Amino acid sequence: MSGYLTKQQNIAVTGVDNLIIRSLLDLQQFSDPSGDAERIGISSAMWPLFGMLWPSGAHLAARLALRPVLATERILEIGCGLALASLVGHRRGADVTASDCHPLTSAFLDENLRLNDLPPMKYLHGNWSVPELEGTLEDTAGRSIVNGRYDLIMGSDLLYERDANASLAAFIGLHASPEAEVWIVDPDRGNRAAFNRQMGDRGFQMREERLDRVAFDDTAAYKGRLLVYRFNEV
Repeated sequence: MSGYLTKQQNIAVTGVDNLIIRSLLDLQQFSDPSGDAERIGISSAMWPLFGMLWPSGAHLAARLALRPVLATERILEIGCGLALASLVGHRRGADVTASDCHPLTSAFLDENLRLNDLPPMKYLHGNWSVPELEGTLEDTAGRSIVNGRYDLIMGSDLLYERDANASLAAFIGLHASPEAEVWIVDPDRGNRAAFNRQMGDRGFQMREERLDRVAFDDTAAYKGRLLVYRFNEV
């Protein structure tokens, strides 16, 4: 992993053994010598965000650690970053697929699987800002992209920018099974109301739970909520 500095942390999540997570040292790290990130619209300011551990991701991982593992259930994490929640589900034996659009996410995931002596886990390229046709298996760069439908779609801190085209809601609707549940952990971003409307336009009904407690460590209290969506029953 040349071109940037990293660190390792021992992360405790109730219900599973501690996880060793390699992340970027800080938000000043940037290395895109071949321009892979720039080509898919990731700016130098946004580039390091995938490689940090965030409180919202910790809440998502903690919630997944409490979910019963069902052999027939397919789980998809979108915008996974360091994929803490996916790693928790994978360690528990769930059928989890992690996905992100950052070109280095897969390499960090492989490294964190190795550090924790975990077997390989499924990873797919997922970029909801680029419309994808159902049934397509690769993007124009030859990367295997998210396909099929899932019983749980989850993500954390995804509503950080205005999505006038409702691309995220459309992506979720495309990949949600008829009985799917969708979990979004959101630190009270201002785009939440618009996203709720966009999900409602696609037939989803929402309930929410407040998340008001410390996440990760004792440095700061967390203010946010878990948004849970299911298709409206007819």
